[in-house]
Amino acid sequence: VFLGLNIARAVFAQSPTAVRDADKKGAARVLAPPGGALDERLAVPNGDYVGGNGIVEPSDRETKVAADVSGRIAEVRVKEGDRVEQGAVLVALESGTETAGLAAAEADVQAADADLLRTLHGNRKEDVQAALADADSATARANQSAGVAERLEAAAKGGGATPDEVDRAAKQADIDRANAALSDAKRRAAVSGSRFEDVLAARARLAAAEARRDQARAALDQRSVHAPISGEILQSKFRAGEFYQAGGSEPLVVMGDTRQLRARVDVDERDIGRLRPDAAAIVRVPAFPGEDFRGKVVEIGRHMGRKNVRTDDPVERNDTKILEVVVALDPTERLVVGQRVMGYIAANSSPSRQ
Repeated sequence: VFLGLNIARAVFAQSPTAVRDADKKGAARVLAPPGGALDERLAVPNGDYVGGNGIVEPSDRETKVAADVSGRIAEVRVKEGDRVEQGAVLVALESGTETAGLAAAEADVQAADADLLRTLHGNRKEDVQAALADADSATARANQSAGVAERLEAAAKGGGATPDEVDRAAKQADIDRANAALSDAKRRAAVSGSRFEDVLAARARLAAAEARRDQARAALDQRSVHAPISGEILQSKFRAGEFYQAGGSEPLVVMGDTRQLRARVDVDERDIGRLRPDAAAIVRVPAFPGEDFRGKVVEIGRHMGRKNVRTDDPVERNDTKILEVVVALDPTERLVVGQRVMGYIAANSSPSRQ
């Protein structure tokens, strides 16, 4: 009996693939959020669109600004929301040692430059005159000593001088003759000027001092972090007195050009054949229900990847591949960088086939 009933039920039952009235009624019902909360689901615009979750970003993504060296932060010169020009100082690290090093290097350059000038210009007129007078004086003393030695030697033959006196006079004559030769050499050097080798050595010392100065200046410049672009300060990660570690995971400042915002939309791989450049797009956000932010497609990715934006929907598929599509938005001040959005891109009515 039971077998017959089951067979009859299977024969006369409605097809399991057919839509029943109860299914239509259940699908058509709309449940309001409990407690009067707003429904975060966004209405789909009328028309043929390709949709996907997205996120708001600056016109050229975010720029994470870091320092080349580690150090304690002396001053943070910007705050979130400030607009700065390229090259402006954002953060200053403590730089007492580097400042002193630059001052010492600049003093070395001045000393080396003065030494080069003295070598190039040679001795002053007064120095040359002094060298000439000293040479004449030394020559006169040498002649006088030679005359005394000759007279004593002649006197010694007649017994008028002792051999010891003659020997001392001869030695003094030799000393005065050597001093005269030395003074004459100094005279010639003063008149002739500096040697070519001396000039080369002085120039080399100046170049080395300038290199040390440039190195000290570069080390000091690294203690100041400058804005690489013109834009708005989106985040300031550190405060004065904190220690910054170069190469860490946290940047000092996050900035971007927010004069024109963009939305980076994740398009499912099933819909990429319906995309086209310059397509019109609509962006909707839960914060502004019923308001459309319009733009157009300016970039279509060339590489499939994982989703960038994930929602809290429990039925969302996270294992699907997506293609990034960048939409340039019309100027607006109502959206915020990092805000999650829903993007709708006008679909290509006749997708290309290969």
